[in-house]
Amino acid sequence: MLGVDAATRTGEPFHALRKRAANRPGAGWPRPYTSGVERKLATALFVDLVDSSSLVTSSDPEVARRRVTGFFDRAKAHIEAYGGTVEKFAGDAVLAVFGVPVAHEDDAERAVRAAMKIIETGDGELPVRIGIEAGEVVVEDGDSTFATGEALNVAARLQQSAEPGEILIGPTAFGMTTDQIVAEPVTGRTLKGVREGLEVRRVVCTERPIGRAVNVTAPYVGREEELDLLGNVYARVVRDRRAQLVTIYGEPGIGKSRLAREFFAGLERTTILTGRSLPFGEGLTYLPLAEMVQAAAGISPDDSPDEAFEKLKEACSSDAVADLLGLASGVLDSVSGERRGQEIAWAAHEWATNLAEAQPLVLGFEDVHWAEEPLLDLVEHLAERIDDAPVLIVCLARPELLEARPGWGGGRRRSISIELGPLPHEEAEQLVDGLVAGALPPGVRDALLDKTEGNPLFLEETVRLLAEEGGGAPERIPDTVQALIAARIDRLPPDCRSVIRHASLVGRVFWRGAVEALDPELDVETALAGLVERQLLRREPVSSIAGEEAYRFRHVLIRDVAYSGLAKGERARLHRAFADWLAGRPVDERAEAQAHHLDRAAALVAELDGRVPDDLRAEAAAALELAGRRALVREANRTARRLLLRAIELEPSLERHFYAARAAWRLWELPAASVEMEAVRDLAREAGNRTIEGLALTQLAEIVLNRNADVPTARRLGEEALELLADAPGDARYEALTLLSGTGWWEGNLTRVELYTRETLEIAREADRDDLEGLALVELAAAHAARLDLAEADELLEQSAALAEASGSISTAAWGARVRGSLNLRRGRFADAAREFGRSSELFAETGNMPDAARTRQLQGIAVWRDGDIERAEQLVREAVRTLLSVQERGKIVEAQRTLAEIVLAQGHVEEAERWALSAVETVGMQDMNSRSNVRMVLGLVRAAQGRDAEAELLLREAVDILAETDFRSSEPEPLAALAAFLREHGRDDEASPLEERLNALLQPVSAVRII
Repeated sequence: MLGVDAATRTGEPFHALRKRAANRPGAGWPRPYTSGVERKLATALFVDLVDSSSLVTSSDPEVARRRVTGFFDRAKAHIEAYGGTVEKFAGDAVLAVFGVPVAHEDDAERAVRAAMKIIETGDGELPVRIGIEAGEVVVEDGDSTFATGEALNVAARLQQSAEPGEILIGPTAFGMTTDQIVAEPVTGRTLKGVREGLEVRRVVCTERPIGRAVNVTAPYVGREEELDLLGNVYARVVRDRRAQLVTIYGEPGIGKSRLAREFFAGLERTTILTGRSLPFGEGLTYLPLAEMVQAAAGISPDDSPDEAFEKLKEACSSDAVADLLGLASGVLDSVSGERRGQEIAWAAHEWATNLAEAQPLVLGFEDVHWAEEPLLDLVEHLAERIDDAPVLIVCLARPELLEARPGWGGGRRRSISIELGPLPHEEAEQLVDGLVAGALPPGVRDALLDKTEGNPLFLEETVRLLAEEGGGAPERIPDTVQALIAARIDRLPPDCRSVIRHASLVGRVFWRGAVEALDPELDVETALAGLVERQLLRREPVSSIAGEEAYRFRHVLIRDVAYSGLAKGERARLHRAFADWLAGRPVDERAEAQAHHLDRAAALVAELDGRVPDDLRAEAAAALELAGRRALVREANRTARRLLLRAIELEPSLERHFYAARAAWRLWELPAASVEMEAVRDLAREAGNRTIEGLALTQLAEIVLNRNADVPTARRLGEEALELLADAPGDARYEALTLLSGTGWWEGNLTRVELYTRETLEIAREADRDDLEGLALVELAAAHAARLDLAEADELLEQSAALAEASGSISTAAWGARVRGSLNLRRGRFADAAREFGRSSELFAETGNMPDAARTRQLQGIAVWRDGDIERAEQLVREAVRTLLSVQERGKIVEAQRTLAEIVLAQGHVEEAERWALSAVETVGMQDMNSRSNVRMVLGLVRAAQGRDAEAELLLREAVDILAETDFRSSEPEPLAALAAFLREHGRDDEASPLEERLNALLQPVSAVRII
């Protein structure tokens, strides 16, 4: 049975830690993943002898066997020297995998270098061909390290297509080695069983410097204090003529090399020599020193050993120094007698001191966390013993150097450390701007910065990936970055590796108790301490789960790579196990997380097995429904919609269909909401569920009202709903009453609005629902504002604002801000109105209510126009029109269309104004009294501008007359003013005067002004 350990099966006691964990939640669960199957980013290498059968037929069998065996032995030695694992020998072929069982950040480079060595040291009579590709593989732990994945198949096909002596490399492996190797495209190769269009390249050489080059096209950003510190240390070295050691620490990709290069580039009249320690290959002990010595002596790769040694002797103060440095640097294979590290250190001291006599010397040792002990001893020797020469030693290291060498630099007189952290957000933004030509698509820039979290290399590699794959938001981790992080994880002690993988399943933030429950046999406390010390995690000061210690992955990509290493079957099991751990928590702490993890478990099991077990299906659907309904309560309507649709997919029910349709209605996705609510009404009627049937009718009435502008039908459906909801809870009847109040707004009957709204207010107060009470008060405030009872509206809005804050209701706050904006607009406080409308629009958008967000932007446009910025006003209203046209909401579309007509008309664009005014005429509903008046007014203004005076006067009079049939006193000033102005322009002052008197009688008592 998957994951059950031997102790559980045999009844043997667990060790002491397991006993201590027995009372924790999750104790007794199946043994968690620590080994077995895992996923890795690895590189496959296939080597095959070409036509070995001819050797067998033409040679003595013993000779043939000896030579073929020799080939296998040499190939195996080169592969293992570069950290690869020979997977198997198959006939004349060798399959090797780099990155299994332990990943390295440069596995693809290692594979290519091993392949080159195999070609270089091959037997001329035994030509070989090689294929290399990288990709995700699934690995079974054990002696065989058996791996499967597309990369192995592609590498095999590349090998079959290669010519003798040729190395072909696939696109993924090439992408991970772009800066280390030279390769050229190859065409006309057919790879059987491989997808078409696969890019194939031939490896030419590996002559580029070992290690990933810094992208010099990226601008240097930040680190000014660190540069200043390095400059000060250098000045002191030159002044005092004493050696100084500076170690720059930082996580992979954080910018250590770039900082050092920037510092070196600013030095003048200084000898600068650099070398890098490698994690693979042979004869690596003094490799950085060798690179420095050879560069200083002018030794090139083409020099013969004798020529190289002659150059070295010329550069050294004595033959003894040359002998020792020749041995250390590989110029000499051997010298007489054995040489100890102290002697080589002495020779390096003499060489460096001699070089520094002419001008200051800077020695840059890169990646010293990979250095062997003798080299570290040598560096410390130079720093301590050079007392009479200006020598600055700069070492670049990851924090793990201190694991192998805890005392590095500590307590030494001439040693300082610099630790680099992520770039601040502002500097990361500068780096993005320097890397990307032109503007990134909306949202992509923020997603890029969030994903890379100030790590320059991660940012550069992700930008490179975006450029290669087309500019969408970064959805996957660049292979180079994944390899870098996976290598760190694979180098961890087993307990730490297991804990970090399990923690990654929980999320970016996780809890110690959860990991202990998932890993009950491990010393989780010690492992977490080790991960914090290694700067992979950090303790959170505050936990969202009471009584639990919380931890956070230092970088989101560390979490993502750790999670990617879990096999899908193990992910499914652990997601469900973590959901079980959450089940014992209060619902406020666990509902959304539990739904997510059960959903992931169900999805993974479905992918692996083709179906979801009934118990998991039911459990996940119930959790998703709970989370979806909670999201509706807090007005996270888009999240609610997603969760509820997934619950229906797993296990449909009437309630789930209703709440999913309700979320669509709140999001104003009217076509979907209409179809789904019709189905819910029919299902509820069949089930005899009057409450859901009544609520469905209410929302169908809302759709009919706003989408079709059909007030009579909406009222009829609302009244039917109210009858069905007679015995339902108060909040259900609240919705039907609010709908009926809405029909009053359309007809201009504020008495009806107030009647229904006061009933909703009583329901809200009886139910102690501050959010519903606040909405009802906003509705009453809007009714008073429409009657021009502005002071009474102010008072009601103050009460509503307090309730909105107490309840946390976003909708109440949004509607309150919108009505406050309307009051400011009528009072002539246009800047204040624009601010309130802007805030209201943002709040509506936060709930997913894009139609009301757009309608409020249209109102903001009017305020901005009256405040003097007509161009900005036009932009806002055009945005509102585009949004509203996409959601087919007639009551709001018509207002945006007529406002746009007014704005373009004010700018003299009469023809465009006519188009928008006529569009509004086609849109407006017959019972929408306020909009009917507004549309006739704006079309009348257009006709007046066109000189069609008779039509203009008729339309303007109709605009005034329509409002006379309603309670909308606040809407009358604009049509009255427009008609009065038209009459005065045509010399009819006697007709204009009574209209102006009516206008003043409306506005002056409440200190109001005309809006347009």
